[in-house]
Amino acid sequence: MASPFPISSRSGLLRTTLNSSSGMQNLSHSLILQERSDAAAMEDRSMIVDSGDDLDRGKSRVDVLFPQFFEVLLTHSGGQEIFDVIQGLTQVCGGAVEQLELEIERGMGGTQGAKQRKSILAWLRQEIYTWRLLHALFKDRVLLQTENQADDEMQDGPTLGGSEKAVVEQLYVINATLREYQLVVDWLEASYEPGEQENPLHCNDRMMAWENTLYQLENRQGVAFGRGHEIVQRLDPDAPIREKRPLHAVDEEDNARLSRAIFMAIRSGRVDDGLRLCKHYGQTWRVAILEGWRLHEDPNFQESSSVAREKLPIMGNPRRDIWKRCAWLMADSSRYDEYTRATAGAFCGHLGSLKSLLHNNWHDLLWAHLKVQIDLRVESEVRGCCGKRYQPMPDDYWNGKMTMEQIFEELNVAKDASVRDFAKSQLGVIQRHLILDTCGELLQHMVRWLEDAATAQLQPHQLRFMAHIVLFLRQIGRVDQERLAEKIIATYVEVLIVRGDPHLVAFYAAALSNPLQVQLYSRFLEQVEEKRARELALEAALQAGLDVQEITRLTVENIRRVHISLGEFGEPPSGEISAEDQRKISALDWLVSLREQRGELLWQANAMMRIYLASNKVECMRQTFRKVPGDVVHDLLSIYSSLDNVPPREECSLKEYLCYKVYLTGIDSYMEWNHMQLNKPKKPPTLAAASAQDNFTERMANERKEQAYRTEVQRWEHKVMEHAKQAQEALYNILLFPEKGWLVDPFIPQEPENAKLLNWEQRQLQMEKLRSTCLPEVALLLNDVMFKTRDFAGCVRLADEISCKKRQLYKVYTKHKLAELMAKIADASLELLNSKLDPWGYPITA
Repeated sequence: MASPFPISSRSGLLRTTLNSSSGMQNLSHSLILQERSDAAAMEDRSMIVDSGDDLDRGKSRVDVLFPQFFEVLLTHSGGQEIFDVIQGLTQVCGGAVEQLELEIERGMGGTQGAKQRKSILAWLRQEIYTWRLLHALFKDRVLLQTENQADDEMQDGPTLGGSEKAVVEQLYVINATLREYQLVVDWLEASYEPGEQENPLHCNDRMMAWENTLYQLENRQGVAFGRGHEIVQRLDPDAPIREKRPLHAVDEEDNARLSRAIFMAIRSGRVDDGLRLCKHYGQTWRVAILEGWRLHEDPNFQESSSVAREKLPIMGNPRRDIWKRCAWLMADSSRYDEYTRATAGAFCGHLGSLKSLLHNNWHDLLWAHLKVQIDLRVESEVRGCCGKRYQPMPDDYWNGKMTMEQIFEELNVAKDASVRDFAKSQLGVIQRHLILDTCGELLQHMVRWLEDAATAQLQPHQLRFMAHIVLFLRQIGRVDQERLAEKIIATYVEVLIVRGDPHLVAFYAAALSNPLQVQLYSRFLEQVEEKRARELALEAALQAGLDVQEITRLTVENIRRVHISLGEFGEPPSGEISAEDQRKISALDWLVSLREQRGELLWQANAMMRIYLASNKVECMRQTFRKVPGDVVHDLLSIYSSLDNVPPREECSLKEYLCYKVYLTGIDSYMEWNHMQLNKPKKPPTLAAASAQDNFTERMANERKEQAYRTEVQRWEHKVMEHAKQAQEALYNILLFPEKGWLVDPFIPQEPENAKLLNWEQRQLQMEKLRSTCLPEVALLLNDVMFKTRDFAGCVRLADEISCKKRQLYKVYTKHKLAELMAKIADASLELLNSKLDPWGYPITA
């Protein structure tokens, strides 16, 4: 069955082993070319603005990677585009590198700014290299190896008697391990940075080899340089070694430069460039020597569709075994310079010559080891399958075979400290485990970095890099311990929470399990205060498929339970709301957005109002009550179709909400009456007894004022009586609340299933405490209204309501509070007696 993933050609895998180094491009080089062309076609959204002194020292240029990585993942959300995601991530990193390089070139930020940018650049380049390694290796492992698994089981092995090139081509097809070795070599060559080792050559249009030596040999007298020194007497390529004499000093220096340049070209995978250098500098014999490693193939012995009797050119070196034996001797000889020896050793599998030169760099040593291992396996296959006799190689050659694990163990204990340091660094560990395909150990290392006290504060971009590696490994099924993967992603989400972008936080939180995503996104919502920002946060959560109802519930609950010290100013004045209480009250807005959360809104609002009522913060309670929509009862009934279907928690919450509604109405009515009866119209100061001396006009004016005053007093008395009736009715509604009374849950068959999580028992205790606190106070307020409006009989009847066994209001009283109420009622009875009535307000009959 054909794979839905795009598959690229594998011909590039044979670049350093097969004949045509120019015709077969390597996989990593092809990826780089594609990235460069894509980057040239699209503009980076964060273009540099020449703003003078740059204070952030390049931080803003690299911080754009957070949203850009998100956009890449969002654009390629399908499973078939997973490797396009890796290319997209590499491209955006490359865009940031280009911007930083341009800023360094412009000198932005001064010396410190350039230093900081170079540090960021070093990290980004290594990140880019790691993404390329990930792309190359896992594309082969996931796509090519999976496709070829069935074919590999059916094949009997390489065909015996074929040409060297055909044998090796088939070897690369069936041997996944060798193919991975070659992929890593291609990656190391594509990522090679010569740095300070690069030594530019003196270049002319066309040069003659060793021209200074030739001139000195032809003109032995009057030589400006090199006079008095013994030099070679012949100019054949072997003369310096055979005669044990040097070339002219200038030619020696040029020769060393050329040897270094050739090796650098080979190290970076540009063999043809090295050959062109040899030709340009007139050393054509080096070209011939460097061509000897190519695999031999004679197409004239194979069936071809070409014209009959047409002779095709022979490819490769038919005496490659002899050349290889000689190259080994050259690499093993101390008479050649280290670059010449390493160049020969790279093509004949001589590890010692490569290690002596590349001893101080982890990537260079890995490249040297893998070049040798590839050469060993290819040579073994060629000699075992091709039907010809070969010159034997030394035992040291065959004894150099190592596994990838042994190579990394040797790098971990290398003599050079810089190699050991990189092997232990985060990038070294990540690259090692990606190459070894030990993803489980890699995740363990990442989690250890997060937990290690010395490196607990990982840089945000290190966490970004690690999190996206984990996401990739999870998508291709290479994550065995989901707990470790979630810990890494969750740590990255915490970084994004600090940055405050809701779309990023929601997207990456969605990659976690439900409890973790609820916990983290709730933590993010806790710091969002503005209305528009809250709308965007909820919208992002809904788009990402998060459990919005559970998240908002936890957010409100966390904010509600936070206790903040009062500070140096203590509590605000009575009737005002503190900033912390305002934050708690505004948190209820998270539950207002979704109509389905009306039950949760009631539950949380009731919990707040219980606390505020117990703390005597009536204004806070009133503001909390106003957060609940007025049509909440209608919404609940429409959600559950009828009252019979309402769950126990929602049913109890609904009654408790109505209890607070009645309570606030009663308190407000009493406050309005009290305010009204305390603000009796004042008598105008001019209203005095009219005297005989007053003229008629003054008497008339005083009479009008007195008439207006009496009218106003009558109007005030009428309003006071109306407010008194309303206050009495509202306060009685609290005392005589139906269905078992005020703040008493209705009858429910059983407690909710999650009663422990809801702290149901604690809620019951709180409500009982509020009943014992509020109901006696309400009774006193009611008595105060009736007493001041001279409804003394109503005060006495209040005792009947308190003592009624049906409602049992007397149970909420302590002895002290009951005695206080009885004393008030006794005063009312005394007033009745003074009014010629009995103590209960009835007329006295003889």
